[in-house]
Amino acid sequence: MTSADQSTPTRPSARRARRADAERNRAAIIEAAGVVFAERGCAVDVREIARRSGVGMGTLYRHFPTKDDLLATVMEREFTAWLTAAHEAAAATEDPWEALTGFFEQALAHQARNRALVESHTATGAASRVCARHREDFIDELRMRCVDAGLLRDGVTTADLVLLSASLSQTIQATDESHPGQWRRLLRISLDGLSSRNTEPLPEPAPREDAGT
Repeated sequence: MTSADQSTPTRPSARRARRADAERNRAAIIEAAGVVFAERGCAVDVREIARRSGVGMGTLYRHFPTKDDLLATVMEREFTAWLTAAHEAAAATEDPWEALTGFFEQALAHQARNRALVESHTATGAASRVCARHREDFIDELRMRCVDAGLLRDGVTTADLVLLSASLSQTIQATDESHPGQWRRLLRISLDGLSSRNTEPLPEPAPREDAGT
C-alpha cells in the first residue's frame, strides 16, 4: 500500500479546535436567540437569529434542527436563571408574605421584559414539564411559609397560585402595548384577596361536566 492509499488521521489539536469553534458558535446562537426572542417573541424568523449570532443558516441548523429546539433551549436557560434568582431572593427574605409577593413581582417583571417568555408561559405554563414541576414546588414552599405564619387566606391552594400566575401572564400579553405595567395593578388587587384578613370562605370550583361520564 502506497502512502497515497493511506488516510491521514486528524490531529487531536485540529479536532479540539473544531470542537471549540462549534461550542463558540452554539453559545453565540443561544445568546443571540435569547435577545431576539425577548424582543420579538416566539414567531421571529430564525434568519435574524443567525444574522445576529454571526453564523450561517447551515451552522444554526446543525446545532438546532428546528426553531422549536432552539426556543426550548433558550426558554429553559431563562427559566433556570430566573428560578435560581427567585430561590435566592426568597431565602434572603424573612417575612413569608414579602417572600410570596416578591416572587410574583419578580416573575411578572421578568416576563414583561421578555416577549417569548410570557408567550411561552401563557401557552404552556413553563418551558417544560420539569420546569413547571420545579416552579410549582417552589410556589408550594412559599405558600406553606405563609400558611404556617397565618398570613394566607384559608382555602388558598398551590394550584390557585399557579393559575393566578398564569392569569397575570395573560394580562401582560394582552396589555403590553396599550397599558404597559397594568399587571402591577391587578397583582396588588389579587394579593389583597390572598391575605388572611379576608375570612369569607372561597367558592368551591364547579365540577367538570364530563366528571360522571
